Amino acid sequence: QVRLVESGGGLVQPGGSLRLSCGASGFTFSRFGMSWYRQAPGKERELVAGISRTRATNYADAVEGRFTISRDNPKNTVYLQMNSLKPEDTAIYYCNAREYAENYWGQGTQVTVSS
Repeated sequence: QVRLVESGGGLVQPGGSLRLSCGASGFTFSRFGMSWYRQAPGKERELVAGISRTRATNYADAVEGRFTISRDNPKNTVYLQMNSLKPEDTAIYYCNAREYAENYWGQGTQVTVSS
């Protein structure tokens, strides 16, 4: 059974940091590109960061320089390190795995940035 399970979300003050994790199972993790998406209340889902099989990365303009995506293939895990958090980063963050015709999603984890 394919599973993507996010963890690490929570409440943090502006300027703080969080690290999200996404553990994967049920497929060959190293063959998939991995990414993080987020969806804030009343807004469309948006791509936050992606990392390819070769560990090339890309970031949304809104988070570049503050967020870092990484992957640990032996652990079947992708991470999102989030620094200098802003209230506008508040959203549900989703893990995505994609390889050709296959596309999988996690259940999401809530990140709230508030004082």
